[in-house]
Amino acid sequence: MSISRSSMRSAIAALAMAAVVLFAGTSVASPPARAIAQAMPTLDPYDIPKYQEPLTIPPVMPPAVSSPVFDMYRIAVKQFEQQVLPTGFPRTTVWGYGAATRPGPGLPHSTFNFPAFTVETRTNHPVRVQWINDLVDQRQNFLPHLLPVDQTLHWANPPGPPDSSTENPELYTGPVPIVTHVHGAHVDPVSDGYPEAWYLPKARNIPAGYYTEGSHYGSVMPAPPGSAWFYYRNDQRATTLWYHDHALGITRLNVYAGLAGFWIIRDDIEDSLNLPGPAPRLGDPPGTRYYEIPIAIQDRSFNADGSLFYPDSRQFFDGITGPYIPDGDIPPVWNPEFFGNTIVVNGKTWPYLDVEPRLYRFRFLNGANSRFLILKFSEPLQFHQIGSEGGLLPGAPVVLDELLMAPAERADVIVDFSAFQPGDEIILRNVGPDAPFGGLPIAPEELADPNTTGQVMQFRVVELTGQGNPGQIPAILPPISALGPADETRDLTLNEEMSAFADGPIAAKLGTGRDGALAWMDEITENPALNSTEVWRLINLTEDAHPIHLHQVMFRVLDRVPIDGEAYLAAQVAYIAGGKVGDPPDPLDFATGAPAPPEAWETGWKDTVIAPPSWVTRITARFDIAGLYVWHCHILEHEDNEMMRPYFVGAMP
Repeated sequence: MSISRSSMRSAIAALAMAAVVLFAGTSVASPPARAIAQAMPTLDPYDIPKYQEPLTIPPVMPPAVSSPVFDMYRIAVKQFEQQVLPTGFPRTTVWGYGAATRPGPGLPHSTFNFPAFTVETRTNHPVRVQWINDLVDQRQNFLPHLLPVDQTLHWANPPGPPDSSTENPELYTGPVPIVTHVHGAHVDPVSDGYPEAWYLPKARNIPAGYYTEGSHYGSVMPAPPGSAWFYYRNDQRATTLWYHDHALGITRLNVYAGLAGFWIIRDDIEDSLNLPGPAPRLGDPPGTRYYEIPIAIQDRSFNADGSLFYPDSRQFFDGITGPYIPDGDIPPVWNPEFFGNTIVVNGKTWPYLDVEPRLYRFRFLNGANSRFLILKFSEPLQFHQIGSEGGLLPGAPVVLDELLMAPAERADVIVDFSAFQPGDEIILRNVGPDAPFGGLPIAPEELADPNTTGQVMQFRVVELTGQGNPGQIPAILPPISALGPADETRDLTLNEEMSAFADGPIAAKLGTGRDGALAWMDEITENPALNSTEVWRLINLTEDAHPIHLHQVMFRVLDRVPIDGEAYLAAQVAYIAGGKVGDPPDPLDFATGAPAPPEAWETGWKDTVIAPPSWVTRITARFDIAGLYVWHCHILEHEDNEMMRPYFVGAMP
């Protein structure tokens, strides 16, 4: 197979990146030459022109029923083509959410898009959603996945038994399971999007013997096949949430295919702050100018035909050619991380946004699978951060020159363009790594390519129109209450598992100080009492940072303590080998420095926290809804391969 000059340049760049990637401290080698021709994307990011298309500002998702008491939505997932690359390039087949009560993709007034339209609601205004898996063609036959599915992971596994792993190294080509999770929602377990609550589309050709629902499928009311009804209380502060797929073992693929969108809650307190606006609203006429804008940043790679590229072999990551399962312990398709070579913002590669010399409010989301972002403007501009995942920060806004965001984190910021003149152009850069994030500072060889993934989008300053609400940067934001003393403190570990056959990782895992690393199917070890407050000490024993996300709760970051991770791990291994007599080692006995307080932008409510390597990250949360939930790393490649654990609030059944 021949490779064009431009594709070879892309391949060389990708190989150079792979050669320096570290996963939990393990150096990886370049793939062999044969892997270049087989596994590399064929569209060179250097050949994609930047700042050709305007930023898409997601409109509001229309409800099927709206009333003063509650709103009801019927939201389907469909496959369609979208102009993700600039005009003149082929369209890209993606998946997206859209209103099932409106026309389908490609028709006038369709709401299907990548990323999805925004669900807008208010505090204490309940929402009921019928989530519909409509991944079928016009003949009602199921559509196979756009991306390679590794059946050797512990995954949904519709062929059965459901929610299990297999030793079948072939790519799965059957109907696709989905289940939607509203990330950050304070929600009952049946509506949380539990990974084993998936369901297949209602297709006429589901193979005989296939399971059409996961082992924990649930619905708050009877639902037709291929769907589930979920209920959202929205009994939380004004904040920026997002919704995305959460099916066991294929979340990385379903989100990469396009299944994500914003879910915004508003309240009277936020309304009183005179923030810049407006944001999109239902019924806005075409051409309405917006000054509050949600911005989802993701990375993708493409093939020359416009299709999404995602590796179909472990060789892509580190050149390991086996022995793969079933002959060894290495998943044949799964990659420990994936970094796309192109930045996509609100479903467009490197778009631009016309901005007036005034205040703008941006709700940033890092929607990437594995990539940590460090956002920085090319001109003297600052981020005035007013909110994080759980809503407004307490006290004065945090003024930042750079904005660090792990996958799944959100940052609500105000940016003041008033010092610029019409005609000025400003680039939003990414000075984060093209590799797993090990903390700051970043090694120069790991930095994002300044010509591709080091650029995010462009702002073009235009004449002031006088439209909208000019708003202001608040001098002070409302306080938030403390949680009080903890009823329980838990030691939880972040671990890796290495291959017995090759020098490379085969899984990432969570565990406990008492038991060590645990798998998804091991017995539940986290069982908070209902209405209890707990402190979780997250002990990172790998050499990379992990964004840890807890379902159901918002938490506070207490502090971080540096430790000698190797010494702690040795003591833990000895404790377990000795029969677990007495208390397990205390990680703080291995401290190498004083506790560090949370960063200024972490002082509010959070649902995702960066746990750096060889640090103990302490968080505290109150668990006030009984039932089964999960906590996990939000590097999706990790989550899909064992770095997720169930937890149960209240009395276990």
